[in-house]
Order: sequence, then C-alpha cells, then structure tokens
Amino acid sequence: MILLSIFDASTFFDWFVNHANYWFVFIFMAIESSFIPFPSELVVPPAAYLATAHGDHVADMNVYLIVVVATAGALAGSLVNYYLALWLGRPIVYAFANSRLGHICLLDKEKVEKAEVFFDKHGAASTFFGRLVPAVRQLISIPAGLARMNIGKFIIFTCLGAGVWNCVLAALGYWLGKTVPFEDLMTQVEQYNDYLTYAGLAIGVGCILFILYRAFHKKQPTL
Repeated sequence: MILLSIFDASTFFDWFVNHANYWFVFIFMAIESSFIPFPSELVVPPAAYLATAHGDHVADMNVYLIVVVATAGALAGSLVNYYLALWLGRPIVYAFANSRLGHICLLDKEKVEKAEVFFDKHGAASTFFGRLVPAVRQLISIPAGLARMNIGKFIIFTCLGAGVWNCVLAALGYWLGKTVPFEDLMTQVEQYNDYLTYAGLAIGVGCILFILYRAFHKKQPTL
C-alpha cells in the first residue's frame, strides 16, 4: 500500500476502527483524492465492516451513507487538485512535483506526465476511468485542471468514478463484516486489495458499455 512514511498502516487501521465516523470517512477520503498519498482501502472497507459487523467494534453508521460520504470526500479532494492545477499552471505543478515536498508526497514529474497522457488519451471520461486505475486515481484531477475541463463535467465524472470505486470498497467491507472476525480484518483487507482494482475496472467498463449500447440503440432507425 502507498502511504506517507509517517503513517504505519496497521497503526492507523487500529486507530480508525476505534474512532470511525462519517466525518473521518469524509476527511480521509478527501486526503486520499488530493495530492497526499493515502489508501482508500484503509478507510471505506473498515467503515463498512463496522457498520455491518456485530460485537464490540460496532459503529453507528450505515453502509449506503458511507458510500455517499466517501464519494463526497473524494470529490472534495479532487476539487483541491483541480483548482490548484487550474490556478497555478503547468510549470508550477511540475516544479512542485519535482521538489522535495512533492517527493515527500510521492509525486514526481513522471507520475504527473502519466496522468496527463491518460487524460489526453481518454478525454473527459478519464476522470471517470482514472478513479479506478492505481497510481492515476489520486492525480487524474490535475491534468483536468490544467486542461481547464468544464467543472460540471468534472464533478459528474469524478462522482461517478469515485462512487463506483467506493461501492466496490463498501461491498468488500460488508462481505467481510458478515464472514470475517474482527481480529482478521486487516489481513483480509490487504489480501483482497489487488482484487478491488479488478472489480472496479470491470464495473467501470460495464457501465461504459451499457452507456454506449443505449446511445447506439437510440440511433437505430425505426422501421
């Protein structure tokens, strides 16, 4: 998992499950979607688990609201990146990426360039697909800001992509809440981490195929 060096995954995990609430879900998902590297896998699945599981570690939360709050947090963090890129411009963004502070945030020129290439290749829809791609998820809003993407489209695509990803994470947490003892939760989240990305991508591709099918179907002439 990608984490700031000041964080230890297991330490944060233990702290979060003992203090989980909607505000923390929002805040940490906003951090995750900004330029600060932080894994959403340590936030949404544990929160959904706690909302589902029974026992001493039960949070007074709802799985569906967790998805909504997490998506709102992801949008907030993405807007930070979007407007910083929009206001500062490409030279300052790349200078920051190559600075010591940028490296502390695990940024570099190559990562920003990769996000820009992804955005140039897929256009506005990249803010949807990018939310489902590792190493691009946190940065895709930067090239959107540099390109001055329409803010309305940016918000819609970001919410859709983040919503899909958070549904996948929450579904994992819900399933773990029904099947896994609390003491094994951290291990199971790490074990299924790779499968989360595949599931998110599969759902995202399915959504796009459905949209394309509907669009094509409407264009067919009626006899």
